Amino acid sequence: MLKKEVILEGLDCANCAAKIEDEVNKLNGVKAYMNFMNKTLTLEIESEQEYKNILQQVKTIVHKHEPDVVVKEKSVNKSNKKVLILEGLGCANCAAKMEKEISGLEGVEFAAVDFVSKKLTLEISPKVNRSELNEKIEGIVKKIEPDVKVIFEENNSKTKINENNEEEEEGVNKKEIIRLVVGGAIFAVGIIFNFQNWLELTLFIISYIIVGGEVVLRAIKGIARGQVFSEHFLMSIATIGAFFVGEYPEGVAVMLFYLVGELFQDIAVGHSRKSIRALMDIRPDYANLKVGDEIRKVSPEEVNIGDIIIVKPGEKVPLDGKVIEGNSMVDTAALTGESVPRELEPGNDALSGFINKNGVLTIEVTKDFGDSTVSKILDLVQNASSKKAPTEKFITKFARFYTPIVVFGALALAIIPPLVIPGATFSTWIYRALVFLVISCPCALVISIPLGFFGGIGGASKRGILVKGSNYLDALNNVETVVFDKTGTLTKGIFEVVDVNPQADFTDEELIEYAAFAESHSSHPIALSILKVYNKDVDTTKIEDYEEIAGHGILAKVGGKEILAGNSKLMNKENIKYQEVETLGTIVHVAVDKKYAGNIVISDAVKEDSADAIKGLKALGVRNTVMLTGDSKAVGEKIATQLGIDKVYTELLPTDKVEKIEALDAKKSHKGKIVFVGDGINDAPVLARADIGVAMGGLGSDAAIEAADIVIMTDEPSKIVTAIKVAKRTRKIVMQNIVFALGVKAIFLALGAVGVATMWEAVFADMGVAIIAILNAMRVMNTKSI
Repeated sequence: MLKKEVILEGLDCANCAAKIEDEVNKLNGVKAYMNFMNKTLTLEIESEQEYKNILQQVKTIVHKHEPDVVVKEKSVNKSNKKVLILEGLGCANCAAKMEKEISGLEGVEFAAVDFVSKKLTLEISPKVNRSELNEKIEGIVKKIEPDVKVIFEENNSKTKINENNEEEEEGVNKKEIIRLVVGGAIFAVGIIFNFQNWLELTLFIISYIIVGGEVVLRAIKGIARGQVFSEHFLMSIATIGAFFVGEYPEGVAVMLFYLVGELFQDIAVGHSRKSIRALMDIRPDYANLKVGDEIRKVSPEEVNIGDIIIVKPGEKVPLDGKVIEGNSMVDTAALTGESVPRELEPGNDALSGFINKNGVLTIEVTKDFGDSTVSKILDLVQNASSKKAPTEKFITKFARFYTPIVVFGALALAIIPPLVIPGATFSTWIYRALVFLVISCPCALVISIPLGFFGGIGGASKRGILVKGSNYLDALNNVETVVFDKTGTLTKGIFEVVDVNPQADFTDEELIEYAAFAESHSSHPIALSILKVYNKDVDTTKIEDYEEIAGHGILAKVGGKEILAGNSKLMNKENIKYQEVETLGTIVHVAVDKKYAGNIVISDAVKEDSADAIKGLKALGVRNTVMLTGDSKAVGEKIATQLGIDKVYTELLPTDKVEKIEALDAKKSHKGKIVFVGDGINDAPVLARADIGVAMGGLGSDAAIEAADIVIMTDEPSKIVTAIKVAKRTRKIVMQNIVFALGVKAIFLALGAVGVATMWEAVFADMGVAIIAILNAMRVMNTKSI
């Protein structure tokens, strides 16, 4: 099947989107998936020749429902999304400033700087001059942080960039340690020995230049570029001021403590980056490409659809494909978070990211590397931090106002009291103002809050839960209603024969055999379940005639006998007396030569952990659980009662599901969120309409990954409970950091203002808070306690 995408410009009605999808799916030879959020309709067609005709029919359908919507073919050009690496970025506050200035550039629709991964994510207008924009971005980056290098990230150089970043971090740490050891030793000599005043001052100045020279230089460069309120400026003013008021040891000590704090901060953030890189270490390094009788080791990007690759024991499956030879157990933990291995045999799908455990597998590649599961997951998780949570946005804005206010507060503290308080000296109040400045650096907040959300997304991904942004993770804290689709979400979506009821003249085996022959040409799940129970090859040469009667069933002539298999409507149509059965499954009645032979009951089994998922949601405080299904009232209500679901709506069409979500949305509280959980394929409009769309069983499903905000990579509904627990843990840790950092700063600002706290205590408190907050944020990655 060929895949084509069309954009429906101006589409703003989810209900209409569902109707359009439904009607397009009725066109001959077309499968359609609507992504209401992206206003994209994906078409799967049999050949390129039919596309123009199908496109015209699609336009007619769209204009019937939405006359003002413009249907456009999606451009084949690359996405206007760009990712840049900011090599050498070491200041979280500067990262926030860069993001603000780059967001304001003409042609930039969206910009987000992720300090943790050192990435700048951009969405730019197609009309923008890219070379000019690149120059402007580099200019902004250099203005704020002259030593930062801007690198464009390409898929084939990701590993190299990661290695460069690691080497760069280790190199910077070594330099800082040498400076600290040498500067600290000279400082210790000046403190321990009782030298003359001028010699002591000389030792402290030398020590200060070694330890803090670079900080002062960066502060001067910042002022020259108009970046006054930076952490380097604050530390430089505070420490140089200490020298001017005669507190030489404190001036050096503050800079020394500051650098120790920076070193610990770099190590902590570096450790977090490595944890996240390790988590994302599912990217295959090579593929064993079979060319004739030869095996070549090549980059996964060089492999094409249809090529044959060999995966040996211990190797990662590099691309998505189908197993054509070999049996093996594979570890799927990197994608699903599940430790139980899965068996692969010929005919099974093998997804990139699986690790082959024992046998040799021969796989025919079905997707390019760029479209493979591993690529989509890497892109999704690595770029999740570009969608910031409201808390992150608040902290970024807060830091912009907080630092200037504190600086002007310090200035007022240095000037006003000596002028209005009798006996007050300028040296005392200047010293207090300098202490005030030391505490004002907002690093603890600016680093730890994004790090907390980043860790939360990473922790969820370890459990096979892909969250597309911090905003969605944060929104999970306010879930009031969880709405479930039934088939494939709460049930397995696999139909099984649960009962065989033959009449007196027939056996179970005969009834199944007649039904199997009748259903042998059908690909319907009910037909497949009967063929599975029959468990033999159907000799199709015996089938003399075959007719599918729409909405009724099948008529087939087999070995001179007429077989009817279908619902009660078919029996009534052919005037055959049949046995009424009271059951919640689907009933297939069978008649042979107009004589009723019996019936087969087929049912969709409920997943093992569906009931646990509902219990878990209620334990977490979710007020309402709702189930939507196209099934009959009897089936829907039985399953809802069995699982403990509060409300069930049955016999719904896809358009009805959107209307039910909108009705529930109208009743929620101001902050309350509605989650819709579906299979991600036919539920795209509903996933888009809910506050948070969760696609269930997204392993290998392109439509699921595209349509939803959160993708559960396994078929377990209980993972929604885990996702909410991760969200609550993340918010708890983020709030701890905010309260702790602001609380300690408030206390020390007050103590500094009244002269109780010295510079030693101030800098120790400032850097100590930053380190503790960062270490606390890193706890989110630990999912064992969830």
